Amino acid sequence: MGLGRKLDVPVSDLSLVRDMWEVRVKTHRQKQKKEQERMEQSALPKINQQWQYRIYCKTLKTEELNLLHRYLERSALTGVQVNTEAEQQDQNDPEESKLIFQLDGDQWTDFPRELQWMTYLREWHVSGTKISRLPEYLALFTQLTVLEIPKNTIAELPAEIGKLTGLRELNVSYNRLSKVPPELGNCENLKRLELTGNHNLSDLPFELSSLKQLVHLDVAENRFMTIPICALRMSGLQLLDLSNNGLTDLPQDMDRLEQLVTLFLHKNNLSYLPHCLGKISTLKMIVVNGDALTCCPTTLCRNPDIKFIRLCDRASAEKTEEEKKKEKNKRKRWREEEEEVKKDSREKEFIEAYISSLKDRDTVPDSTTKVSISCLL
Repeated sequence: MGLGRKLDVPVSDLSLVRDMWEVRVKTHRQKQKKEQERMEQSALPKINQQWQYRIYCKTLKTEELNLLHRYLERSALTGVQVNTEAEQQDQNDPEESKLIFQLDGDQWTDFPRELQWMTYLREWHVSGTKISRLPEYLALFTQLTVLEIPKNTIAELPAEIGKLTGLRELNVSYNRLSKVPPELGNCENLKRLELTGNHNLSDLPFELSSLKQLVHLDVAENRFMTIPICALRMSGLQLLDLSNNGLTDLPQDMDRLEQLVTLFLHKNNLSYLPHCLGKISTLKMIVVNGDALTCCPTTLCRNPDIKFIRLCDRASAEKTEEEKKKEKNKRKRWREEEEEVKKDSREKEFIEAYISSLKDRDTVPDSTTKVSISCLL
């Protein structure tokens, strides 16, 4: 090539090139999305799962395989035929929709490996174990409607829980949660959410405001200092349990809960109740702490349509000021300790049973004194 010869280099507008590639990338992503939707609607993932399960069963010895069969039969309320020719026939059985997985006992520290192939399950009931986290394959259980996992050692809910859009009941009571993932707000079909007695739970993400179908919210025995903002935006809420927290006052817009029927506020530091509660026409029962409450609207405590229950603690009424200070300092030291005290659900169950009995009465007592009873065997 001679030195004097010029080289022609094609020149083009960079913006046109960029626009062309953006169109190609967008088209490619649309194709990927359609392919993903097609795969989700097809039976290929389920067939692949079945073959993976069959391959796994081939690696087991006869005794191990028999143990696996008995385990699966015991875990489900309806009979399950596994790794047989009848398996495919049972998949078309409508009774399969009632399958329930059950697991309990402190010998369990993790979920069984075989669970990942049981994505057709509709309900999980896991309690009293030493399991500390949910499995990574939880998002595969898209047909799950009930997730009951109380009294374990679960410290965190994964973000994948937001993919369980068919979930209607979630119970994570008496675990070790300190936060709730905002992705839970994607479970818009949720009707019951129980978060009682967790380790250090003091707030709920604003994204839970989208749970418009939620009718039951239980956040008792936690460290809430105020009512979560998202709770006031759950327009369908009928029962709200805020008992045994650190509440000192209630917001003035509580009447936004237009369908609220039952409100539990006992074992808090409330000295008064706002007048806005009297504007909730559906309200039928309020349970408060009678020891600390000094001011209450007459529209609540004298309304014949509302059962206004005061729970008084006899022990706290008989304490002197000095004893109260000592106990306050003692409680402060306990909170500073790193060792976690395991919470007990028996007192809550007793209170719920007692209040449930009051619902059938025509009248309720002005105040109820809680008495501690100990038995010496």
